[in-house]
Amino acid sequence: MDAAGVRLASEVMDRCRVGGVRVAVAESLTGGLLADAFVSVPGASSVFLGSAVTYDVKAKASLLRVDARLLRDQGAVHPAVAAQMAEGVARLFDQPQYAGRVLGLSTTGVAGPGPDERGRAEGLAYVGVSIPCEVAGSAGNRRGMVMEIRASGGRERIRRYVVVGLLRYVMQLTGGGWE
Repeated sequence: MDAAGVRLASEVMDRCRVGGVRVAVAESLTGGLLADAFVSVPGASSVFLGSAVTYDVKAKASLLRVDARLLRDQGAVHPAVAAQMAEGVARLFDQPQYAGRVLGLSTTGVAGPGPDERGRAEGLAYVGVSIPCEVAGSAGNRRGMVMEIRASGGRERIRRYVVVGLLRYVMQLTGGGWE
């Protein structure tokens, strides 16, 4: 991961550390690059729980509990898939001592070259964020958000751009940090 991604991952972890929040990630298009951004930061183990690289749709369904029908009907590149991946990874890595205070992040999209089998353009990605509601200050169990990203410039550049885009999105959502 490049310096910008590692710097942003460090800032996200600092906010999480202060708020008593842990981080877990589910990746498809980025194939471990998001996890790499986190583990590149010294002391990551105090916040970062782990990752699930679920490139295959069956893995998304079985490990992360993404709706199999959604995957069959819409494919993996869909905003609802990103949302379910983020929620699924937060639950997958949660432990009783974390009391649900796990931030789930996800990436899915088309890295290229070219469009996917459904004709979705190279560089189209969706990133998901699942925040525990007690941390987000809203009612319910979890608050989920999805952002669409459009990137260009080849496979590796797209993957890096999506990681940086997701981390910036998390920084925006967490504004002044967590209570």
